[in-house]
Amino acid sequence: MITDVEAATPALCRLQLGSELRQLRLASGLKGAQVVKKLRWSPSKLTRLETGENSSVEPDDVLALCDIYQADAEARERLHGYAVVTRIKRDWWLSREYRPVVNPGLRAFLDLEATATSLQTYESEFVPGLLQTEAYVRAIHQIHQRAREALSAQDLDRTATVRTTRAAVLSRPDTPLKFTAIINEAVLRRAVGQPPVMRDQLAHIVDVVESRPNVRVQVVPFRVGAHAGMEGSFFLFHFPERLALKPMVYLENLSDAWVKRGDSEVERYRDAFTDLQALAPGPQESLSMIKEAIKEH
Repeated sequence: MITDVEAATPALCRLQLGSELRQLRLASGLKGAQVVKKLRWSPSKLTRLETGENSSVEPDDVLALCDIYQADAEARERLHGYAVVTRIKRDWWLSREYRPVVNPGLRAFLDLEATATSLQTYESEFVPGLLQTEAYVRAIHQIHQRAREALSAQDLDRTATVRTTRAAVLSRPDTPLKFTAIINEAVLRRAVGQPPVMRDQLAHIVDVVESRPNVRVQVVPFRVGAHAGMEGSFFLFHFPERLALKPMVYLENLSDAWVKRGDSEVERYRDAFTDLQALAPGPQESLSMIKEAIKEH
């Protein structure tokens, strides 16, 4: 659990608060329906609290839950502290500047990414977000304009800034995110934008991997045939041991996003990632594939 609540990020406090509240409810033997009936809340309000979906949490709501769960004084103080942090501090992606382009699905993802100690991802179609250049981001959104609501020039600027600012987690002081990405060979071959965009993008991947020991990239070649990632991209988050947070999986498509927390669901994706790691060539051979793709663009 968090030892210095005041120094913690709001994202971490939201997730930790939700996890501990759910544990307290389960320990008390109460079902969600019983809790919301006592407090005259909507079921969705309790769900959002337990999954950390609210941007901020009312401290009085937390204390009301602590009363029902008969939490001890230490737990009450700690959970109240988490809620206070979410009220007085804001993560950068929730600022007024970026709020127009950070939808609930992306916000949930950024909460997880900012809190995690490691992120494992399989990407079938795009360069992983943490490795994308600004030009690549803009080229992607020019394509998406046909399938999604068109972004204004200002919102496109915001979107590009959000995407590139995220990469700061790779160079966090003391605890940089351990990032392991497995990508489909199609990501290297498919042209996104003009050839210079792809050359610069692939060169950026090489630069990051060669300069940051906490970043590892492997490529699944076409020649291996069918594999465990063919059902789509996924993100597997792991959190600090001191927190009461189990690994979580994030999935998204054109219109929606989900966070999977069930042990069996997470284990399925963990097994798939392990299979992909074993199937793909090692980091050095994968880097050679990326460098070869640069020449082809």
